[in-house]
Amino acid sequence: MRQLRSRRSTIAALVVFGLLAAIPFADFEIPGLFNGLLSQPGPLQLLALCATFAGVALSYNLLFGYTGLLSFGHALYFSVGIYLTDILLTRYHWALLPALAMTFAAGIVLPLILGAVSLRVGGIAFAMVTLAFAQAGSILVYANPGRLTGGEEGLGLDVTRIPDFLIGVINTKNLYWIALGYLLLTFVVCWWAVNSRPGKVWQAIRENERRVEVMGLNPYVFKLLTFTLSGFLATLGGIVYLLLLGGATPGVTTANLSLALLLMVVLGGAGSLWGPALGGALYEYLDFRLLKLSSSSEIHSLPVWLRAPLAEPLFILGVLFILLVFFFPGGIAGIAGRLRRAGHR
Repeated sequence: MRQLRSRRSTIAALVVFGLLAAIPFADFEIPGLFNGLLSQPGPLQLLALCATFAGVALSYNLLFGYTGLLSFGHALYFSVGIYLTDILLTRYHWALLPALAMTFAAGIVLPLILGAVSLRVGGIAFAMVTLAFAQAGSILVYANPGRLTGGEEGLGLDVTRIPDFLIGVINTKNLYWIALGYLLLTFVVCWWAVNSRPGKVWQAIRENERRVEVMGLNPYVFKLLTFTLSGFLATLGGIVYLLLLGGATPGVTTANLSLALLLMVVLGGAGSLWGPALGGALYEYLDFRLLKLSSSSEIHSLPVWLRAPLAEPLFILGVLFILLVFFFPGGIAGIAGRLRRAGHR
């Protein structure tokens, strides 16, 4: 029964990714959801951003959903992928492949070192230590040492170091496929990881860390492994984000992004694979669309008492999140589970 369910899930995942890969050829529009044809650069870039944050949410889900580690510093590793790649390409004029190789190395070494320090404590103390590291990175970016990061203005990407097929509006479809490839890679790695022996230990740590110790295992080593893997996957997402937007902005270094990642995972359903991916994509889509809605003439024509809150995208997102958590604490994945169980009755 379990093998049949696993086979069905695999087939469903392949079908979904196949349909997503065909979107650049979809010469039709979905009124109310996207402006223009799906194959046009605008919708494709939005979908690419949704795929990118779906992958980053999956990386955070390894920490929070499967291991029970509440980190407020996950944005640090995402921003490392953005800023380090940008600095190497734009400031130091490295070629693309060496710059990517250096960023890959940093995406492993940095979470390994910071995780080794942060995981010496647990609970709220762990969350505060990860937040402190992330804030230190944000301060460093805003301080603009040696004029490397661009400070508050950010740092544009030197496109002369990027292959031609990734430059320009006409090549948005290629960037979309790269973002989708990143999501697929992250999904496969996370699936493999959580079904491996360390993945089983992660879930045991989430449920009862003391029991893992009694079994003769060292939870610290396993937590450090998931911390490093999730940080590396987030770094890869930062590289994709840089290619999509053509530059780095300091907003990606703040704790707001780490909090947003937590919301994405809870929205989708912590401890599942497809749930946080859907939550990440949905959050990014709503964040973009609600920003457009807040400046629309329809909102500005409302009474002041109603216009003021509805003009704030974060207010609307917050209300939707509260309602979902209150009525469906398991997130989107929990809703699907309830429907599936109801269908078997």
